[in-house]
Amino acid sequence: MNRPDAAPTGAVREAADLLYEAARTGVAVPPVRNLIGEKNLEAAYAVQEINTRRALEAGRRLVGRKIGLTSVAVQKQLGVGQPDYGMLFADMARTEGEEIALTDVLQPKVEAEIAFVLGRNLEGDQLTVADLFRAIEFVVPAIEIVGSRIANWEILITDTIADNASSGLYVLGSTPKRLCDFDVRQAGMVMEREGAPVSSGVGSACLGSPLNATLWLAKVMARAGHPLRAGDTVLSGALGPMVPVARGDVFAVRIAGLGSVTAAFAKE
Repeated sequence: MNRPDAAPTGAVREAADLLYEAARTGVAVPPVRNLIGEKNLEAAYAVQEINTRRALEAGRRLVGRKIGLTSVAVQKQLGVGQPDYGMLFADMARTEGEEIALTDVLQPKVEAEIAFVLGRNLEGDQLTVADLFRAIEFVVPAIEIVGSRIANWEILITDTIADNASSGLYVLGSTPKRLCDFDVRQAGMVMEREGAPVSSGVGSACLGSPLNATLWLAKVMARAGHPLRAGDTVLSGALGPMVPVARGDVFAVRIAGLGSVTAAFAKE
């Protein structure tokens, strides 16, 4: 039986179908909060789970997670007090130097992030930051290409969670470092488009530290029975404001102590 504040099962399925079709056809849809409610996070994750299962059944490979809403200012704007998360699949990864078609992501925008790649499982309900230190095999700079299947990015918290945390694609840098080789919290970031700065930030803008965000995710995933595993990639959250993308744009991100990463979009 549904709780009084829970969205009906039919509404959850309808929202999942709308987002699935939007991804398939490339045609954005109205906000799904109209079906599942503005604050029903449980229903939003249920929508996400339906489409995650569809992806896995279609043969897509789960390779990690992405964390969203790591900015306290954005959390306040959406009326929430915690981040959210979505799935990363292998077919979402792009390489540096590879041209990215603008049609591959609906309403694309880019964010600069720090990515952690795990060498150990993160299981159990009493994880600590020390467990996280041991689990992180290497760190790389990353560009996340976020997108929204919701028309005009007209989203509230349940819209973005249901829409796999507004996921799109991502590019990892090619300079892996060990966590102990740089200060993840104080690492400054600059993103440039054609040599002109368009976004800047620092590690501490991501929930105080990208490690804080990643530990939050690890605990949530462990409690949900889907713990982070060795080999998983975690996009830990934006270090600065996201930037809209146009045809032919080339973005370069530099993160102090960590290196650089580029994402190039096709002109045609």
